[in-house]
Amino acid sequence: MRIALGLQYNGAAFSGWQTQPGGNTVQDYLEKALLDFVGDSLANPIKTITAGRTDAGVHALGQVIHFDTDINRPMQSWVKGVNAFLPKSMAVVWAREVTDDFDARFSAFERTYCYALLTSHHPTPLVHDRAGYLLLPEGKSLDVKAMQTAKGSLIGEHDFSSFRSSECQSKTPVKTIYELEIVEEGPWIYFVIKGNAFLHHMVRNLVGSLLTVGLGKESPDWLKMVLDAKNRQLAAPTFMADGLYLARVGYPSHFGIPEPNLANSFLPRTLFK
Repeated sequence: MRIALGLQYNGAAFSGWQTQPGGNTVQDYLEKALLDFVGDSLANPIKTITAGRTDAGVHALGQVIHFDTDINRPMQSWVKGVNAFLPKSMAVVWAREVTDDFDARFSAFERTYCYALLTSHHPTPLVHDRAGYLLLPEGKSLDVKAMQTAKGSLIGEHDFSSFRSSECQSKTPVKTIYELEIVEEGPWIYFVIKGNAFLHHMVRNLVGSLLTVGLGKESPDWLKMVLDAKNRQLAAPTFMADGLYLARVGYPSHFGIPEPNLANSFLPRTLFK
């Protein structure tokens, strides 16, 4: 049978999603937990396919994976049983049997990322690793209106080569951003970006470039110039991973994939309505 799982994890301690020779990735811990739960790992190898290969330090509220197995257990057992073998910074939040045509990666038609940024005039240890931060001089604030103006050039289908990592393995730099919201709540700035797919480091590069505008270092028109140039050297440096969350992955309704549970997240649930 084919089983889909919903995952949440604090990515601070992990070297990203994808398995590596040295281990310490989300995939490594998850697959080991699955095998420990099943019991006979040699007879029942389990390989997982994911909706999005998050980078080192990136978190997930609504990650989705699937795997094939001939082990028949109640779905709730896959949740409780696998969680018993996972580190505390990871959790399976639901399990579903799905049809064989479901693919966690290729069946997804959209992905939503949220970047949580705290602006402050002093270091804030209590959000360390869970949010991005921007230390501002006394009396200085971000120009959110300028970022709101600049974001318009990013909506729609574009060649995002200027915001693409040199290590990106995507076959094409052309992606579509459906929505990009910038929400200010006191010292917090939330960037919510929904698109069909994303390039390696694309969201963090977009956030860094928007902040360049917000800090007054460049005008809002600069962002469109960078986009049109298709030149990574013109965009801002990649912003820190700490505040980036894979919030939601969208699938056709007939697959029955649950919506992510944001109740235990410090991110405002209103951002994802």
